[in-house]
Amino acid sequence: MALKTFVKISGITNLSDARYCAGMYVNLIGFSLEEGTDKFVNPAQFKEITGWVSGLDFVGEFDTLSAIDALEILKDYPSITWVEHTRIDDLVTLKNAGYQVIYKKDLAEIKHMEKYVATKLQEEGILFHITSNDDPLTLGDKEVISLLTKDCEVILGAGLSAENVIGLIDELNLKGIVLEGGEEIKPGLKDFDELADILEVLEVEE
Repeated sequence: MALKTFVKISGITNLSDARYCAGMYVNLIGFSLEEGTDKFVNPAQFKEITGWVSGLDFVGEFDTLSAIDALEILKDYPSITWVEHTRIDDLVTLKNAGYQVIYKKDLAEIKHMEKYVATKLQEEGILFHITSNDDPLTLGDKEVISLLTKDCEVILGAGLSAENVIGLIDELNLKGIVLEGGEEIKPGLKDFDELADILEVLEVEE
């Protein structure tokens, strides 16, 4: 079994999500490594979760820390091979340190500068994770995303549903999608409905 497109799951906080994602052949699972954030995962928790899964890569997710501070934190998470950040300059530093990198930005913040952003990301070999508060995406949103995907690789983390995901991937020429991990109701008990619905649509029987 495989998925029809590249998939990243952000904000993993528990083993149930991680094992489910591995079983669904997701490409990447991300962990918030900034202390004080809602979904922060400390090194012991990370080791406990990731020690039980295989077949996918792990992403360290940062929003505000400098690349220098992020690199210091990443020493305690040696199995992480990808890093996501909201600043391109920090990502260039992290890439030079040997990580594969993802730029995360809200669509509203890069409208009217999409050509510059796409060119910069392509030059640096950075994957673009687009977020947005629009659900569903507007026609204007789709136009901007289409311009971006002409010049760089985009994974979309907004406006997705089981009904529209395949159509959006084709229409916007996406590399893939991003979904959000949830919270455990209690240890071992999860409500996977939305996540599962989208992933099941993307399943390819081999």
